[in-house]
Amino acid sequence: MAYKNIISQPLTFLFVILAIVAALLSLIASNLMVKQLAAEERNKIEVWALATESMMSEDMDAYLVLSILQSNNTIPVILYYENSGVVESHNIKLPKENVEAFLLNKINKFERKHDPIVLSDMNQILYYDDSYTLKQLHFYPYIQFFVISLFIGLAFLTLNRSQRAEQNRVWVGLSKETAHQLGTPISSLMAWSEYLKLKYSDKELLAEIDKDVERLRMIAERFSKIGSEPDLKPTILQDAVRHSLSYMEKRISDRVSLKEDFPEQPVNVMLNEPLFGWVIENLIKNGVDAMKGEGEILFSISVSDEIRTLKEKRQVYLDIKDSGKGVPKSMYNKIFSPGYTTKERGWGLGLSLVKRIVEVNHKGKIFVKNSELGKGTIFRIILNES
Repeated sequence: MAYKNIISQPLTFLFVILAIVAALLSLIASNLMVKQLAAEERNKIEVWALATESMMSEDMDAYLVLSILQSNNTIPVILYYENSGVVESHNIKLPKENVEAFLLNKINKFERKHDPIVLSDMNQILYYDDSYTLKQLHFYPYIQFFVISLFIGLAFLTLNRSQRAEQNRVWVGLSKETAHQLGTPISSLMAWSEYLKLKYSDKELLAEIDKDVERLRMIAERFSKIGSEPDLKPTILQDAVRHSLSYMEKRISDRVSLKEDFPEQPVNVMLNEPLFGWVIENLIKNGVDAMKGEGEILFSISVSDEIRTLKEKRQVYLDIKDSGKGVPKSMYNKIFSPGYTTKERGWGLGLSLVKRIVEVNHKGKIFVKNSELGKGTIFRIILNES
């Protein structure tokens, strides 16, 4: 099976990949910086510990030792005297009460983060914590990752919306131009039809010509409505679907049967009949292609009994089931993308147009409810009851 997609997005994926690579490189660089700073702080504390221990020596350089001890004004340090149990601290903000218990609790936390340094000559154990700067750097990669992810998400969303807007402009422009180009020949055909009625008496033939001319006029009207605010009117859904079925029955293979399973009670919805008829016709054509011109397409209507709020109206379900080749589950969403088609010929715009008319013009939903390979597919359209 050959799949074609005339709309590719290589630049989008390239942008996302480059952004992810940049984020990963930045995270790696940040982690290396954190490790280097942690190692430097460890070395600094070891020097500070040696200076503290050298205070017991008689030939020490008092000025040098004092300079080293005073140089540490960022790293929290706790000295624990093993003999007396006395605890001293540096660069730690102490509470007004229960100071000793507070420091003992800090010792447990410091020990879990860093191996303590034993000062054997002074029977002391030195515990230390990361400096405030290093603590900030620990969280920096996560903040950085969040910001980069947010940037990627916003950029991707903006790009996606830009592409959708461009697609919408293409749709509207193409539709308006098509309607404009069809206008002149349709007017001419209508005039010729009236002339033939005066010259020939074959009413059956002239009636068929009128039907085709009217059909062309409706197609032009449909194209002209794309991109415009639709004129929705209360409509009995059964009648709207039957009108399209009766038209398509004479224009598809005799080996394809169109069947209906509708409730007797009229189901009212807000519709633009010319546009919604386009939806039904495209789904029938899609089903006929999937069945290779032989099989059955069943249209069924049901109404949901669930109403979540007093203002909310019930949902109306229109299911279209064909007996075609089916759709892989991985393709459920892709089949509605512009350009997607399984046929060697065609632009792959039918289901994309269907989705636009249902969701944009009628504020409804359409999706593949179920599909089995070799057995068929069920499309579901959801509309609100009027």
